[in-house]
Amino acid sequence: MPSSPAPVLHYIFDPLCGWCYAAAPLLAAARALPGLAVQWHAGGMLSGAARRTITREWRAHVIPHDERIAALTGQPFGDAYYNGLLNQVGATLDSTPPIAAMLAAEAMDGRGLDLLARAQTAHYVEGQQISTLGVLQSLAGELGLDIRTFTAHCQEVLADTVQSHIQESREWLQASGGQGFPTFVLEFTDRSSGQRVAQRVDIGPWLGNPAGWAEHLQQGLERAAGALPRD
Repeated sequence: MPSSPAPVLHYIFDPLCGWCYAAAPLLAAARALPGLAVQWHAGGMLSGAARRTITREWRAHVIPHDERIAALTGQPFGDAYYNGLLNQVGATLDSTPPIAAMLAAEAMDGRGLDLLARAQTAHYVEGQQISTLGVLQSLAGELGLDIRTFTAHCQEVLADTVQSHIQESREWLQASGGQGFPTFVLEFTDRSSGQRVAQRVDIGPWLGNPAGWAEHLQQGLERAAGALPRD
């Protein structure tokens, strides 16, 4: 009898979403679980017509959210972000370039989520403008990716596939019943029915507790496989 497809954790997010940065330790814990694949879907929160520039009003809007994230999860926010980047009035906030960079890194070496993690630190701790190609090239180089190849991939993705990826990600969000970014959906084969099912997973109780989240995910996988009784 052929084996069932491996369980997949779908991650629907945006690289410029503060609450996705809050969930970054949960994503890292999920990626470390044996036998669980992670598939990402970047939804373009600040893409296209939603792209914006930093203003004093934007700074006043996001800082209370960032402070709440820091208190809840322990995620670091640097002075270079609070008093550097957020004071750069007129700087562009555009989700499309970092999404394209992730797609390029994924195509080159399966490193899309590694680039996301590095870009989030660059933005929220180091105050770098991750919507600019030069910054993204530098981050890719830090990951050991060939910058010329990476740049060519980025340009190709920006011209061809990034918009379809964003649209498909938004369709994933709608189909999952998620209310926004981030949303996690666990897809697995139900042993009792043999059917492939997808269930949205609430991360609210686990923000700031990646070890508990990993245990919760593991128990869910074991229940799906029939190794544990259902609640």
